[in-house]
Amino acid sequence: MSKHGDFESVRRDIVKLLHQPEYDDGSAGPVLVRLAWHSAGTYDAETDTGGSNGAGMRYEAEGGDPANAGLQHARVFLETVRERHPWITYADLWTLAGVVAIKEMGGPDIEWTGGRTDYVDDSKLPPRGRLPDAAQGADHVRFIFYRMGFGDQEIVALSGAHNLGRCHSDRSGFEGAWVNNPTRFSNQYFKLMLSLDWRQKTLPNGVTQFVNYDEDTETELMMLPTDIALTTDASFAKWVKKYADDKDAFFADFARVFAKLMELGIQRDAEGNITNSDNERGGYHAAPKKMALPGKPESSSDDKVPGDEAEPLKEENRSFRAKL
Repeated sequence: MSKHGDFESVRRDIVKLLHQPEYDDGSAGPVLVRLAWHSAGTYDAETDTGGSNGAGMRYEAEGGDPANAGLQHARVFLETVRERHPWITYADLWTLAGVVAIKEMGGPDIEWTGGRTDYVDDSKLPPRGRLPDAAQGADHVRFIFYRMGFGDQEIVALSGAHNLGRCHSDRSGFEGAWVNNPTRFSNQYFKLMLSLDWRQKTLPNGVTQFVNYDEDTETELMMLPTDIALTTDASFAKWVKKYADDKDAFFADFARVFAKLMELGIQRDAEGNITNSDNERGGYHAAPKKMALPGKPESSSDDKVPGDEAEPLKEENRSFRAKL
């Protein structure tokens, strides 16, 4: 076990966890980025609620939100790291894992500072509905991100996270990867949005997305309606083109705005110490370890419901643990 506050040791164990040949495209990295994103993306600037403090997805009210479907995989993966560093809060672990994953997949260095605490109960969880609905258009995108305090350029930069990972019809309803190499951070997402012909496709589940099929490689890539909206809205589109043409500019802007995302809902003093009331009253509170007993995903609540979401991943998790 590492010493309290030894985040570098935690970083190293996160890196060890990333290469997973039996998981999506051989990497746990993209789902860890999504976990970090969704853990912070509930923030509401007007009410100063939600955000990366608290690790609310440990409770069913947030973890069971359909917008968070599939993130139980990321949370279970990180339990192997948490076992080696039980002092770290879930709120810090989840956000740090996203930052580390981006760097290890070829992305920029992103500033990250620890100190987040874990909620002791579910009384401060934000309401559902604060995360983006990928079936919507530009107005919805602005409503969601403006609420967090982001502007149009920042929205487009953050959307560049879709360079990583893929959608699953049994989670989000959408299916497929955005780019050819979904485990390598790049600006290909922006390039492909502008250079390929995207046509509407309705999946068997009734969900509509946009696809491009390459007959030579027999490869189908996808874009969400919210992705395509970035190319049809003039204010968004100029940044899509900027980032398609300038990888360095995209990396610099993404690093800045992702660091901002990870700090949503966090208040710090001049020394960097978090001054949120939960932290001052309870200090650096690391929640108890998730229950080891497997259970049903739909009944998951990491702290209080008997059993947890680990059953579908039980055997996989044993192999991940053995690698650390």
